[in-house]
Amino acid sequence: MTEIAEVELSGESKITRISLLIVSVLLIFVGPTYFPYLLVTAGLAESIALVLGFVLFVVGLVMLIYLIRKKIIT
Repeated sequence: MTEIAEVELSGESKITRISLLIVSVLLIFVGPTYFPYLLVTAGLAESIALVLGFVLFVVGLVMLIYLIRKKIIT
């Protein structure tokens, strides 16, 4: 039972790896496109929305690079 919990926390589970990959790809693609659009339509200034979109893009890239370097994604 303990081995199963350790495997899931270390990223060896296929569901965990797929979930992390999907989150990073969504951040990369949704961050600079749809997220600023939604913020502008909600009434936020366009410059702030673009900066937040760029931040999400960078977070997605950093997450993807981390996953590749740790060999969670092969």
